[in-house]
Amino acid sequence: MQAADTESTGAPDKIVSRHQHRGATYSKVVDKRKRPIRGLWERNGRYYAQLTVEDQITGLKQVKRVPMEGVSTDAQAVAKLQELLTQRRKGALPVLKRTPLFADYARQYFDFYAKVKDAKRPSTIYTEKIIIKHWCAHLGHVRLDRITRALVNSYIARRQADGRSGRTVNLEVICFRNVMKRAVDDGWITVLPTLNLRPLKWTGRKRGLLPGEDIERLCAVAVKDQTFKNGREFADYVKLMAACGARRNETLRLKWSDVDWERRQLTIGSDGMAKNRKARVVDFNAELETHLKDMATRRAPDTQWLFPSPQRGQKDEPAKSYVETMRLVRTEAKLTRFGFHDLRHYFISYCVMSGIDFMTIARWVGHQDGGVLIGKVYGHLSNEHAQRQAQRVNFGSAAVRVAAAQDGGLRS
Repeated sequence: MQAADTESTGAPDKIVSRHQHRGATYSKVVDKRKRPIRGLWERNGRYYAQLTVEDQITGLKQVKRVPMEGVSTDAQAVAKLQELLTQRRKGALPVLKRTPLFADYARQYFDFYAKVKDAKRPSTIYTEKIIIKHWCAHLGHVRLDRITRALVNSYIARRQADGRSGRTVNLEVICFRNVMKRAVDDGWITVLPTLNLRPLKWTGRKRGLLPGEDIERLCAVAVKDQTFKNGREFADYVKLMAACGARRNETLRLKWSDVDWERRQLTIGSDGMAKNRKARVVDFNAELETHLKDMATRRAPDTQWLFPSPQRGQKDEPAKSYVETMRLVRTEAKLTRFGFHDLRHYFISYCVMSGIDFMTIARWVGHQDGGVLIGKVYGHLSNEHAQRQAQRVNFGSAAVRVAAAQDGGLRS
């Protein structure tokens, strides 16, 4: 080997090939006349084509040694090299650089969504980043095309061993699948390692029916206790969610223009930021209409929001969150396991027990399945309600006398 291809390591009388890599040495492939074939190398019985290729991300051109698949002889290697050179001239050269590690590609994934506006909500990106950190800890060192179903299954088993519920693990798999789908779109892989992967079965915690007295107690403490500066707004916020079934952030973004007094309707998600990005209309019930009218008497003249930020200054902004207030008021009211989502559950539960059809309830709360989920989760409430009503059936003489009296009144 020529002197230009060697370099000293600093140890006396020891020369190492510049092309030495992982204990093996790249050597030039030679023709029958022992002349080196330009751009063709061999190492450990495997042939490599040395090509100048363009990085798809940076656009920079780099010299790469590309392994040649399905090549076992010098003649086949020469033919394959000519094929690659022809593809390069036609601009049809396939991706030749190494597939990135999962951890590196995850960073590219989040960089993409940081640059593309409105592709995903900030809250979704925040949640995905937390979840992908767990995946990176497990297989961040693995290249995308080397991620197998076995590695995915080992992650699932590990998370369950850590005490995570089936629902949590399923959501983490969905997040991982989102990243890998982007890898498919970018051409790094062709098949998802989660293909045909069945979600884990799990049984959700059955929520107890929230007593209306607890809501009144919470709101009374918030308004009465002077230590809560935004106690009045917090109480209005809680009562509104209980009366319309809106989600926490959806309620914060409500404007007075969303209240249609003439049609007696409240529009939720008019800003396009609802969970499914679709606006929906909640028809006034007696409680909702009364509460909105009561709130209107306290409406601040310098804001368009139902719940304006107390620190908005010259810029009109909605309140960011009432989470901390909820924790403080809940402790003061001595209520446990009370959260904002319980108010949505409260609304749906009482709608079911009032005999309202599931499709209508689904339209009010923003479910896209026509009421299927409500039937699965809340169907037992309608059964319990029917059973309570059944206890009121009276086959005794008192019922006969009442019926006779009513019949007589109708005839007269």
